[in-house]
Amino acid sequence: MSTPPFRADHVGSLLRTSAVKENRLRWKKGEISAAELRAIEDAAIAETVTRLEATGIQSITDGEFRRDYFHLDFLKELDGVTVTGGIESNPNAKAAEDGFKPPVVSVTGKLKHQHDIQVADFNYLKSIVTRTPKVTIPSPTMVHFRGGRQSIDINSYPDMDLFFHDLAAAYREEIDHLYAVGLRYLQLDDTNLAYLCDPKMRAAAAERGEDPNELPKTYAALINAVIDNRPADLRVGIHLCRGNYRSTWFAEGGYEPVAEVLFNEINVDGYFLEYDDERSGDFAPLRFVPKNKMVVLGIVSSKVAELENMDDLCKRIDEAAQYAPLENLCVSPQCGFSSTHHGNQMTHDDQWRKLELVVNTAIKVWGNP
Repeated sequence: MSTPPFRADHVGSLLRTSAVKENRLRWKKGEISAAELRAIEDAAIAETVTRLEATGIQSITDGEFRRDYFHLDFLKELDGVTVTGGIESNPNAKAAEDGFKPPVVSVTGKLKHQHDIQVADFNYLKSIVTRTPKVTIPSPTMVHFRGGRQSIDINSYPDMDLFFHDLAAAYREEIDHLYAVGLRYLQLDDTNLAYLCDPKMRAAAAERGEDPNELPKTYAALINAVIDNRPADLRVGIHLCRGNYRSTWFAEGGYEPVAEVLFNEINVDGYFLEYDDERSGDFAPLRFVPKNKMVVLGIVSSKVAELENMDDLCKRIDEAAQYAPLENLCVSPQCGFSSTHHGNQMTHDDQWRKLELVVNTAIKVWGNP
């Protein structure tokens, strides 16, 4: 396939190198300047891109090496967004003392795109790749779901329609600027549509005064307001994530509660779906996928070091093909390897073996592109 998503693709984040992790901490302590940190990140990204391309993967990211979190580093650059506090510990953490309390996003003023957020990072990535550079950014729904109406300043936005309008406008401006410098493959990372598959999280949304049956439609309209007038050659995918912190997760449940809206009302080109274990449900929701859209099956786990069996992966792709045509399917890891700077519990060698397996599985199923 010459256009993304590719038969063998990946979600985006990669394990940080030790140099990036150590020097980012030094920068936070004021021991090195932002310029010095960026030079170190540049070198690490260049080295990692070379290794990523060697696996055969066609879509190339910078591994999100310049971020602490897959979403917050982007969202906090939007005027009107404030990042504070925390949320309940992750009940699925490996140990009680490792309860994850990520910061909370709230809207404290008028939303506006004040400056480019990813353009400089993309320009560097573009300068060092030989394949298709991809930018991953958090879905605009990430500004809303966790807190809902209560997390949005009533004085700035007494009318929620205006909130969604301004949020979409801010995103469009960033994407327009990325396209102007050459971006042709964009991915939106969205936990909220996946969380709306989890009965407990649906109940929590209802307690916040939201209708979990209406939220997918609201979010479809928001995402479409961002991407509907994009140029024809800008390919957009969306990744549905159930949580990915140091090999733990937050949500569970199959895609059935959101499938019809997800596949038919959100105007993306492809869907990155997590299908790494039983928490993901079966492939039946893929029956709603229209013929003009691609589904990237995340059947290789980025959470565990153990390498999957290729024959088992092929069988799972065959199972999915009972609901969506094989030519509409691709394969990838279920998530990134380092959605936060901490990284998942595996080695860099494990990571590269996983990506090579994705490529080799795609070749076995669809042939060498």
